[in-house]
This record gives sequence, structure tokens and C-alpha cells, in this order.
Amino acid sequence: MTRREGTDEEFGRFVVAAYPGLVRFGALLVGERAGGEDLTQTALLKVYRAWPRIEDERAAGAYTRRVMVRVAQRSRRRHWTGEVPTALDPDAVVTLDRTDDLAVADLVRRALLGLPLAQRAVLVLRYFEMWSEAETADALDIPVGTVKSRAARGLAALRQHGLLDRHQLAEEEVR
Repeated sequence: MTRREGTDEEFGRFVVAAYPGLVRFGALLVGERAGGEDLTQTALLKVYRAWPRIEDERAAGAYTRRVMVRVAQRSRRRHWTGEVPTALDPDAVVTLDRTDDLAVADLVRRALLGLPLAQRAVLVLRYFEMWSEAETADALDIPVGTVKSRAARGLAALRQHGLLDRHQLAEEEVR
């Protein structure tokens, strides 16, 4: 298949613009920056191969995130041991010192890693990337109702870890 004229330059512009956000998304999916970079690069290789078929560059970010979730799912299935590593005691309620943002970020990252990948992907897109339910559903190729239920389950799990209080959840649900 011959690449259409200018596609390499278009793809290069897309990568330069989107790379930091894609790495952040990947790091939140897999739990560490290096893994997020690897996931992003693997996904970008797949997207590059499909680039001539992507007609709308604006949709490329959502498409790339969908590829990243699928790559992470396949990788997880290959290495699945049945255990989900976490440093948090699932029965303990964590109280946070709001002045230490790094500690909070680490607790959130660890709690996210304790969630199933499908819930984690929805939470990252909805609350870290600030995407709408419709955008999230489109990016993950799932119905909006599935986005809502996965988000509700994921937020409930984070609440069990003491990371969200009921007041914060009420504000998020109103938005």
C-alpha cells in the first residue's frame, strides 16, 4: 500500500502535539512513566500503519488512546497472574494531607492500579483527561452506559480507599 502524499509530515505533527498527553494517559493506565512511554510508542507504531486511513486528524488522539487500551489489555492478559499488586490495604481508609501533592498523586496512582483496566481507562479519560462521557465512549468503542457504570464502580472503589469523599463525588456527578 502506498502512503498518501504528506502523511508522514501530518503524523509527525500529530506525535509532537499529542505525545505528552499520550504518555500521561499511558502512565496512568500501566502505573509508571516508563511503561506509559513504552505503551505510547507501541500504540503510535500501530497508528502510523493506519495513518493513511485516518481521515480526521482530530480523531487521531481518541483512536490512539483506544489502541493504547487494547495493547494494555493484550499485554495484561499475557502476563496475568491473578493478583493485582497494591501497596494499599483495601480495608484501610486513607486520610490525606492535602499539602503533599506528590503523596496524593502516588496514592491515586496506586489505587488506580488496583482497578480493572477497563475501569481505569474510563476514569483516566473522564477525570484526568476531562473528556465527556460521549468522547470516552467513542474513544473506547463502548456504549455511554458502559462508561457511566465503569466510572461509578471505579469511583466507588477509590472512595473505599478514602481518596474521594461524598462531597467531591456529588460535585463531579453534577458536572
